[in-house]
Amino acid sequence: MSVAPGQSRARPRAHAVLFRYSAWDAIPAALVFVHIGLLLAFFLAWRELSWPERLAGAAAYAIAIGWSLDSVSHNFIHNPFFAWEPLNRLTSLLLTLELGTPQTMYAYVHMRHHAGNSDRIGEDGATVDPISLYQYGAEGKVEPVVSYVFRQFWRDDGPFTVARAIRAKRPKEARQALQEFWAIVAVYGLLLVLNWQFVLVLAPFYYLGHCLSFLIAWYEHAGADPDQPIATGVSTYEPAYNWAFLNNGYHAEHHHRPKTHWTKMRMLREETREAQMAAGVRTLGYAHFLGFLDRTAAPVPTARPPRREAMNS
Repeated sequence: MSVAPGQSRARPRAHAVLFRYSAWDAIPAALVFVHIGLLLAFFLAWRELSWPERLAGAAAYAIAIGWSLDSVSHNFIHNPFFAWEPLNRLTSLLLTLELGTPQTMYAYVHMRHHAGNSDRIGEDGATVDPISLYQYGAEGKVEPVVSYVFRQFWRDDGPFTVARAIRAKRPKEARQALQEFWAIVAVYGLLLVLNWQFVLVLAPFYYLGHCLSFLIAWYEHAGADPDQPIATGVSTYEPAYNWAFLNNGYHAEHHHRPKTHWTKMRMLREETREAQMAAGVRTLGYAHFLGFLDRTAAPVPTARPPRREAMNS
């Protein structure tokens, strides 16, 4: 690019050599490696651990899945950490292995979530958002929290269905998605051969980790207004939660401007505070996964269709 006379060429940001958006992304990037390292250490130490220690480790494994899906992995979808694409590919693979979910497929489903913003059922009888709270609700109300948390995992499309949907517009990403899926099969297949007990014990905790993420998702959107762009999420400004979850509590702000970097969510909150108040943005006084403790907010109306109708949906 040419430079006009009298002008100097702009100097690249210091962090741009390694990090695409912010040097602060060194934190979540490092946590990706810490997470996979702890999982490997747990596997190697398995035979030396007592059963209480094994179950405690499995519970931590479940919590780590729910945490990453709503913090590190989530932020990586919107703002990949690295300026060099091979490093992003490596990060995507590591996230895939530690979460047991192909990161590229998770990104595709998550972007559909943003396209619908937990939308209501449309005239075609479906929602745009595949994890919308309204998808299995009734009477224009959201699905009850317990049903949503423990059933939503089983409603996800299979990996080959998701890969075909990605391939329709982005064949290269579809190949990466399938590569990540087969990496899961290969790695966990090997772990099953080396120590079948480790894999089988972790399996139900893997499910519970995803349930934790769906619990967070329910309170991120229950009581929000999917018809107002500024009010499609429910925020919580609980400091410890936002510190641990990379400002995931700023959820109304995030859905309003999804590309805003996690380090700038507080600034976005101040910028949109008056508009949020005018729109009646719902807030919680607790972390999303503790939303049921919040007695200050009005209860969210919920309903499920009759049993036979639910089975046919």
